[in-house]
Amino acid sequence: MDYGVEGLARAAGVTVDTIRFYQARRLLPPPRRVGRRAVYSSAHLDRLRRIRRLQSDGVPLAVIRRLLVPATRSDAALARALSQERGRRTLSRSELAAESGVPEALITAVEGAGIVEPLGGAKGRFAAVDVELARQALRLLQEGLPLTELLALAIHHSDNVREVVDRAIELFDRHIRRDKEGRERDPDEVVDAFRRLLPTVTALVAHHFHRTLVARALARLERLGDADGLKHALAATAAGQLEVTWR
Repeated sequence: MDYGVEGLARAAGVTVDTIRFYQARRLLPPPRRVGRRAVYSSAHLDRLRRIRRLQSDGVPLAVIRRLLVPATRSDAALARALSQERGRRTLSRSELAAESGVPEALITAVEGAGIVEPLGGAKGRFAAVDVELARQALRLLQEGLPLTELLALAIHHSDNVREVVDRAIELFDRHIRRDKEGRERDPDEVVDAFRRLLPTVTALVAHHFHRTLVARALARLERLGDADGLKHALAATAAGQLEVTWR
């Protein structure tokens, strides 16, 4: 069955803007052209419905794009595991602001800078875990750190993290999702491995950042000749007062 863009939107229960948004994000293939008219097929409708189902499970758009083609059994299993990891409850931008105490305008600025990606859609939803992230960011501001410099640092950090994470995902795909012959492993085995590895990798990254931060801060105090500050910092680290927690 063929659809115009308005008919496709009605059939899928979305807006025309949402369809265009998905096309811009390369989630939905372009329509074929019949003269000046854009024509969509039932395949577009099926794709839209699948995107909406994944979004309702809390799967981010970047992950959905990976899942759409090619689709495998472990793709679907991993999508469910990822949605459970993020939690099924989602929040609008205003709800996130209300629960975290962070001004909505600031959340919009952070989202616009690409530091936090909504779960998906032209009208993005956020994961419940983003509430704590927003609260911690607000604490930094309350300590007196300037917003513009924090945003610049966060953007730089986010860009680097994305590159590292993409490489880690490729590593997982090559060595965990597939065996030595390149065959896809059983989906349950893949999900179990994902659930084992995620807290381990997260803790490893957090501890490495913590260790590097403390070491470089101590080196800076020593370089500046701040003997008193260095003494107190060394005492704090020796006493185990600087700790990393996850969850």
